[in-house]
Amino acid sequence: MPFSDLLKLALRNLREAKLRATLTSMGVIVGVAVIVTMVSFGLGLQRNLLSRFKALDLFSEMSVYGKTVSEALDRSSSSRRGGDRPPGSRSAKIEAPTRILDDSAVAEIAKIPGVVYVEPAVFFVVQVRVNGKTFGDDVAGCNVPNLSSRFREFEAGQMISSPQADEAVVTFDFARNAGFATAADAIGKNIEFLVPAKGSKPEDAEPPSFFGLPLGGDEAQPSKAGVTVGRTFRIVGVLKELKPNGGPGPSRGFMPTAEISIPIAAAHQWSIEHSGEQAEVIMALARESGAIKEDQAPGYLSAVVRVTDPVALTDVRKKIKEIGLGSFSIVDQLDQIRTVFLIIDSVLGLLGGISLLVASFGIANTMIMSILERTREIGIMKAIGAEDREIKLIFFFEAAVIGLTGGIIGSLAAWGIDAAANRLAYRFILKPQGASFVDFFSMPPYLWLGAIVFALSVSILAALYPASRAARIDPVRALRHD
Repeated sequence: MPFSDLLKLALRNLREAKLRATLTSMGVIVGVAVIVTMVSFGLGLQRNLLSRFKALDLFSEMSVYGKTVSEALDRSSSSRRGGDRPPGSRSAKIEAPTRILDDSAVAEIAKIPGVVYVEPAVFFVVQVRVNGKTFGDDVAGCNVPNLSSRFREFEAGQMISSPQADEAVVTFDFARNAGFATAADAIGKNIEFLVPAKGSKPEDAEPPSFFGLPLGGDEAQPSKAGVTVGRTFRIVGVLKELKPNGGPGPSRGFMPTAEISIPIAAAHQWSIEHSGEQAEVIMALARESGAIKEDQAPGYLSAVVRVTDPVALTDVRKKIKEIGLGSFSIVDQLDQIRTVFLIIDSVLGLLGGISLLVASFGIANTMIMSILERTREIGIMKAIGAEDREIKLIFFFEAAVIGLTGGIIGSLAAWGIDAAANRLAYRFILKPQGASFVDFFSMPPYLWLGAIVFALSVSILAALYPASRAARIDPVRALRHD
């Protein structure tokens, strides 16, 4: 019997039992819709998370750290005592860096193939005077030019023009706290870094005395503390305001955000010239103990290394480890993130698969009922020469039509459910909070195509027993069947 005749016969049989075929197909439709909807939700979560990481510029950067001066001093003292750190300490669990992250290490990292630039972390707090106001704020050094996403969006102005320029980029909050009506008003204004005036003394310092009695008669000579401008920077850019819903803003990448950003060389020079007394004491002790050399500069706490391509992260990290430094990248967590989402997608798919399994029982029941109703017809077909294989194919075609129809309609239903859920979530959840539209679902072609193939396969498997039973019917008894 030709293939086309078998297909026409299967379609005719389904048309004769429209209600039964429709109800059976509805089971497949519901099963496919549930599978596609739930798995697409899991894929949407994964896509949104990875896109968020990408928007935060975490795939092209890594954090590098070295041995700090304090750690070097502690290890030097420990080695002189002949002791080691306790087994439960942090160094026992994580391989600690063996080299200080100083200028020479930064220069060596910059020469590694695949590295665009290295941005050491230089942060300090300083009293500033701007627009007639004086207050303390945090300052950070930044590379110029800088490819980090935190310097891509400006409310006004632009990025610092050159590494040697006495220019600064500030956040929108800084401009507002400084009393500027708009971000554009801050452009061109000066920021003065204040330091104590030379020879000044605290106002509450006690005057010279002899056994508690003031010297110089009754007239006291109180000294007055004074301040002077240590350095001046001109505001050339105001970063875009950070969104209240955590959207794109200046807090991106591995480098922490500071209210004021100046060229890295100027920031480094300032941090050295105005280091606190405790930092000077630690450096002196470290040099005395031999932990660092006399001509060696204090190292940076960390640095951000930007690579040409995220694929190069692995090779660059190996090189960094070889020179005695440690590193961290979000890529370290990607495998764990993918594993978690694989488990989530599997559980969601399993829950949806249960409904499709229930639908397969409906298909088997429909096929068995069809056999009972068409026993005499099957007997006639076998009597005029139909083979067992052709009888099986008729039932397989009927099941395949149910599965294919249910898979296609179920995928379309899942697409409609996803679209409606996105709109409802935006209307009643995101929009009232001032958030932008978010697509919570991801339906790649392989998902709905795979769901259709899966529904088709389950339908054919469900028809195995009914088709085999139909092929075993004795034509003599079938012809006698009432």
